[in-house]
Amino acid sequence: MPWQQHQTDTPNPYIVWLSEVMLQQTQVTTVLPYFARFMDTFPTVQDLAAAEWDLVAEHWAGLGYYARARNLHKGAKQLVEVIDETGEFPQTLAGWEAISGVGPSTAGAIMAMGLHRYGVICDGNVKRVLTRWAAIDGDITKSATTKELWALAERLTPMENSGLFAQAMMDMGATLCTRSKPACLLCPLQEDCLAHAEGRETDYPVKAKKQPKPSKFSDALLIESIDGDILWLQRTDNGIWGGLWSLPLQFVEKVDGKANGKTATKKSGSNEDKPSGDVRSNEKVYEAEFTTAEQIINEWLIENDLVATSTSRTLLDDDPIKHSLTHFHWYLTPRKLTVDTAKITELNNKLAAADVAFKWLDEQKARDSLGLPRAMEKIIER
Repeated sequence: MPWQQHQTDTPNPYIVWLSEVMLQQTQVTTVLPYFARFMDTFPTVQDLAAAEWDLVAEHWAGLGYYARARNLHKGAKQLVEVIDETGEFPQTLAGWEAISGVGPSTAGAIMAMGLHRYGVICDGNVKRVLTRWAAIDGDITKSATTKELWALAERLTPMENSGLFAQAMMDMGATLCTRSKPACLLCPLQEDCLAHAEGRETDYPVKAKKQPKPSKFSDALLIESIDGDILWLQRTDNGIWGGLWSLPLQFVEKVDGKANGKTATKKSGSNEDKPSGDVRSNEKVYEAEFTTAEQIINEWLIENDLVATSTSRTLLDDDPIKHSLTHFHWYLTPRKLTVDTAKITELNNKLAAADVAFKWLDEQKARDSLGLPRAMEKIIER
């Protein structure tokens, strides 16, 4: 892998830090092209720290878990301050853990592979190897099990060449000791692996059954000018898609049919996994989840008799776009509204007065120049 520094005579902590942040919750095959783009544009931590957020967001868009990108940009600025003060990257575990978005495992990886010092890694791949090897039957999501795994990882990690050991453990988890089809016959640990001896490899790691994800429903408004430009809003730093650009959203209350002879209401955030049929005439805007910009837009729509209804809006597709996030499924229905210049000027003034970041761009220019979350790309593609 391009970021592997454990065998390099002069390792680069920046490369290890960048890759470790990208690899959190994300597969290697997904990360590879993003890592290459980042290194082309931001070859040093100073380049990343000096970059405008919009450029960083554009390079991250589509990789998901966007808080990582915000922490990465903030962390780059923190690292530059450390380098300016000391002349080098942090040299201790505590120094790295003080950087935004860096936890114990990431800090251990940087110490072991980016600085050739002692460092312990206990990421998802390593945890899977250890729980099977030692037949640890505690729920892996519980803090007691986490402590047990960290203690085991610390006991096994050698003081010398801990980077080689860490890389071997991560590679083994990624390629041999996989989640559903472990290649035990090729594994160097098979002879003393307790899970393998019991024939229960896939029973580990133990994890409590997940509750069904709730579902949210919203309209994605394509508010279009006569010239074909569309309104894009920059999301606030806190919350979903922080710092990225999206269409204005209207969360709606869904009515999903009959229950015990009465109409059953499903608000945005219900546990219904899939909308059941076309109930557009029964929708209403769910204002509780509006951002400031979306609240302004909703009021502007009402003032100008542009309120979204089943007859006054153009439905681009009867089937909503499903976009799954960590904690819920999101069903997005694209809605297109073409608005005259006078009304657009009025809206622009309202948004500017509220200090909202917004742009009018056609779909192709938005794709080329803005950091768009994957859900917005799905809407454009459709």
